Amino acid sequence: MNSDVKKYQPDMEYFFEEGCFINELSNSSDDPEVSVARARVEPGKTTKWHALKGITERYLILEGEGLAEIGESEAQTVTEGDILIIPTEVRQRITNTGLVDLVFLAICSPRFIKSAYRQLEA
Repeated sequence: MNSDVKKYQPDMEYFFEEGCFINELSNSSDDPEVSVARARVEPGKTTKWHALKGITERYLILEGEGLAEIGESEAQTVTEGDILIIPTEVRQRITNTGLVDLVFLAICSPRFIKSAYRQLEA
């Protein structure tokens, strides 16, 4: 791996089937150990139940507030600065319970690849 500075490109945001907007900040085969994406969930929206095969995911909440559901655990309120740890193949979803966008970093190890995504509902 070489040193690099990856500039934030807001116009690279796209809507992902999970039900949120994603901007892949760093996701490259040159750095297979980790990926970092900026995720954005609009007020009142809930992402779909899903799991990642072979990938541990962490959410670092940057803005807003939400309700996180991970596995069979009781739903928990999350706000700025909270970190969620989601083990591989554990179901998850998050709801924006606030009035502004819920924004968080999704940090995956190893890096996110679309073939690892498993949607658990239609």
